[in-house]
Amino acid sequence: MLDLANNTAQGPARALLADLSGPDQHNSANAIFCLWMVVGNILGFSAGASGSWHRWFPSLKSRACCEACANLKAAFLVALVFLFFCTLVTICFAKEVPLSVPANQPAHVSDSAPLLDDSNQHSFQHPKSKSEVSVVLNANRNHTENGYERVSKSEHAKRKDTNVQDEVFSDGPGAVLVNLLTSLRHLQSGMRSVLIVMALSWLSLFPFFLFDTDWMGREVYHGDPKGNASEIKLYDQGVREGAFGLLLNSVVLGVSSLFIEPMCKRVGSRLVWAMSNYIVFGCMAVTAIISLVSVREYSQGIEHVMGGSAAMRIAALVIFILLGFPLAITFSVPFSVTAELTAESGGGQGLAIGVLNLAIVVPQMFVSLGAGPWDALFGGGNIPAFILGSLCALAAGVIATFRLPDLSSSFKSWFSFWLRTKISLIK
Repeated sequence: MLDLANNTAQGPARALLADLSGPDQHNSANAIFCLWMVVGNILGFSAGASGSWHRWFPSLKSRACCEACANLKAAFLVALVFLFFCTLVTICFAKEVPLSVPANQPAHVSDSAPLLDDSNQHSFQHPKSKSEVSVVLNANRNHTENGYERVSKSEHAKRKDTNVQDEVFSDGPGAVLVNLLTSLRHLQSGMRSVLIVMALSWLSLFPFFLFDTDWMGREVYHGDPKGNASEIKLYDQGVREGAFGLLLNSVVLGVSSLFIEPMCKRVGSRLVWAMSNYIVFGCMAVTAIISLVSVREYSQGIEHVMGGSAAMRIAALVIFILLGFPLAITFSVPFSVTAELTAESGGGQGLAIGVLNLAIVVPQMFVSLGAGPWDALFGGGNIPAFILGSLCALAAGVIATFRLPDLSSSFKSWFSFWLRTKISLIK
């Protein structure tokens, strides 16, 4: 439910950014959005890294709830309070002014229209009245039988109520999910590549960010939440160290977000996104290597070793830090690419962002449900999921390099201008 609440808040915010930002401001807008996310992440991970919540809220601790349980309760309560407060402020003080439809624009434009790859969409004129809607619908029905005959007024008068209901349903709130799903079949070719790369990117990241603290507790600190008192303590230390690693990850994410706009202008969004996936591929491969080295050192298997070397702990924290850079790119560049692809179609960024969010939610569900059986298939531990994540990152990098649309970049424009100038001087 917390994840649903966060996504419900972030989705419209990103869509609003896409609508308000100009054609050359998409990267900057998403980078600023990513920077503000970092501020919240730093505060949240700082709260998770602290093990003193049970001291500040002693009433949360009981016989059935240990110190770690009380800390988790307190962190969730703080998250709920902040989320409720921010939502309440938005509802009470943010005034949304409905935009009037210009005179030269059709009165009823579906939000899915910009995503439709229809060669005749520019020649089609939306009817302005319900009677005209009936004429269009009836003409389409009788096209195969009677050619393009005119339908009498009595015929479309009989079907008026039905057509009005169809029109209300097609533009009503109940059809939002239907439009979202059906628009997948009519996406532009560039958007299909974006969705594939986005899904593979999150398939590579979710195994780490869903199980990173467990990885620190089990495979780096060699603790066990179901073991004896010493193993439980080691596991708790590893989990808190993982939260500290996420804090460092957020700091790097925030700093990296400041450089996304210059990088995209210099080499283009396509290469920047591809580079981030190659970095994730290397980092995920190193996490598997760290676990394998730990197994070789103790020769007892990941689930049963005790203790942990300082070198392994430092290497694990370095992985957390390095992943902050590609994560910043994944948080901003795909959304700016989507906004640029839909900018020329006259709006509809809200539906485009919604479709893009499907490429995040579906991999998350897949990893959450399948990572456990996948790891158990290879004897337990997090190594199989991390190896699969590294392969997905490699595939995402290759597809991004060769299949993503080559959007404009000022570096390429400058290079082309410089090259033409040199050629003209030589001539």
